Amino acid sequence: MTELSLPFKFRYLPVKKFLDMYQKSLEEPEEFWAEEARKLDWFRTWDKVLEWKPPFARWFLGGRLNASHICVDRHVKTWRRSKVAIYWEGESGDSRALSYSTLYREVNRYASVLRNCGVGDGDKVALYLPMIPELLIFMLACARIGAIHTVIFSGFSAQALADRVNDIQAKLLITADGGFRRGKVVPLKNIADEAVTKCPSVEKVIVVKRTNSPVTVKTPKESWLDDLLKDAALFVEPELVESNHPLYILYTSGTTGKPKGIVHSTGGYLVHNCSAYKWVFNLREESIYWCTADIGWVTGHSQIVYAPLAHGAATVIYEGAPDYPTIERWWDIIEKYGVTVFYTSPTAIRMFMGYGEEMVKKHDLSSLELLGSVGEPINPEAWLWFYRNVGGERCPIVDTWWQTETGGIMISPCPGIECLPLKRGSATLPLPGVEVDVVGEDGKPAPMEQRGFLVIKRPWPGMLLGIHGDPERYRETYWSHFPGVYYAGDYAVKDKDGYFWVLGRADEVLKVAGHRIGTAELEDAVVSHPQIVEAAVVGKADPVKGESIVVFARLKEGIESSPDLKKGLAAHIRKEVGPIAVPDEVYFVTKLPKTRSGKVMRRVLKAVANNTSIGDLTTLEDASSVEEIIKAYQELKEGEVKKK
Repeated sequence: MTELSLPFKFRYLPVKKFLDMYQKSLEEPEEFWAEEARKLDWFRTWDKVLEWKPPFARWFLGGRLNASHICVDRHVKTWRRSKVAIYWEGESGDSRALSYSTLYREVNRYASVLRNCGVGDGDKVALYLPMIPELLIFMLACARIGAIHTVIFSGFSAQALADRVNDIQAKLLITADGGFRRGKVVPLKNIADEAVTKCPSVEKVIVVKRTNSPVTVKTPKESWLDDLLKDAALFVEPELVESNHPLYILYTSGTTGKPKGIVHSTGGYLVHNCSAYKWVFNLREESIYWCTADIGWVTGHSQIVYAPLAHGAATVIYEGAPDYPTIERWWDIIEKYGVTVFYTSPTAIRMFMGYGEEMVKKHDLSSLELLGSVGEPINPEAWLWFYRNVGGERCPIVDTWWQTETGGIMISPCPGIECLPLKRGSATLPLPGVEVDVVGEDGKPAPMEQRGFLVIKRPWPGMLLGIHGDPERYRETYWSHFPGVYYAGDYAVKDKDGYFWVLGRADEVLKVAGHRIGTAELEDAVVSHPQIVEAAVVGKADPVKGESIVVFARLKEGIESSPDLKKGLAAHIRKEVGPIAVPDEVYFVTKLPKTRSGKVMRRVLKAVANNTSIGDLTTLEDASSVEEIIKAYQELKEGEVKKK
């Protein structure tokens, strides 16, 4: 855990401005957040900054505002009305540019469509759409009339869609005729049709044209968006909602049981995200910002829609897969639009590492000024590759830690205040107004450099209002582990400088011969091997040890699998972690099974290793990855049988 040597311009020491600001935020938290809140447009100022009835927090009580007004209306009253809000890039190369004035017009028209469909303040709307501008517009249109949206990832199956629609009792479902993925059409309308048969609350379905697929739209329950827009008004008065009026509900998977519907407010959520966005990304008016996440996840909500548009930023949105139609697609987009801030995931970075740096160097990425990482801890090797090959050794990296539940970034370097000295693999320090710590099993602060559980010690504006329809689950999941503090569910370490190193999920732990070993720690050890670019570690039931360790690893381009390489990897892991971590089985593959949002599907790997049912693969990016893993596993087992 050593500090990375960077050019002097990124090493402002001491970071007095940041530390002073952080200290003030903890000493006078309500005054601090009230000052941040005043940077937004409020139609009515709040009566009380915070009502804290553990574990429920309500921020800016009595204040009235509208998220659509903050993201769109206030910009069209300035020179930004002609500024591009959204650069949209389709998978097949088609593109659109929407100015703030165009976005304003469309949000109003879509809000009118919603009103004409009988949707009003407090009603629930489900959005099952691909990564197209209509998705953002409908989100803002819902906010405009006080409706609560839930965005359901377009890779989910009919059953997963129905489960979420039924949980919130959505009145309206908005989908598309289809979506493009790797040159193929995903039949979203057909999937939605199957789901709606199980959703009695849905009164109407709106269908957006994207692929021109031959789908059936049955009236009066179903309508094409284009037909409804013909009768739409050009202006809809924004609903002035109370600060704690839910803005959206977003589902996140639990380790057990059904997905949790995370409820986020309007006022506190916007205050937190607008502040964090400025502190972390330090955007200027001329910046071109690209977050590669899917809007179906919280990163897309906060870092593609609400925070960037509230700031009047120009944001890039890409519809397709990162390596389609070629592995150079992302670098083409950065070059085409002159992207200055690039925010992506460690999984994507490691994927590109496997293809080498030459394909990156073929492109002019000189417009880049800042890089960002989100979604999981970034291992030091990926950090350095990203810094050298994408950022050209001139761009600082903001390694951000946050969750669906936190609503916005919690731990990160802050170039918008002062750029902290960076350490490869560390998210550095918490943002102003955020107090976090690492505690042991007893709930007491863990010793320096010792692994413990990451907790948040005081309420923050972006925090979830709760779990939809289940306050007890909210209390049990996040507040019962350690009294009085929020349990993040991640392992972490705090070093001598107070920097935080997030190590991965505390529930992703293998129990090997009585020892608990985190999968993230093992995967970091595997990818630190010079010939391996990406890995996933799972446990296999073992009658003696409880669980044995199984490694699935992807080799760098040009490296071939061999028995000696497997032995060398085992020795490397022994050296990095210890004898208890030596894997029983190692499989070299050319691809790992991932969701369309880039998450490795470890449950698939675990199912293969344990010879159990693989289950639902509807969110899988590439089915051939599973076939390859099964084949590799079978070949190894057949070889063992022949030896016997």
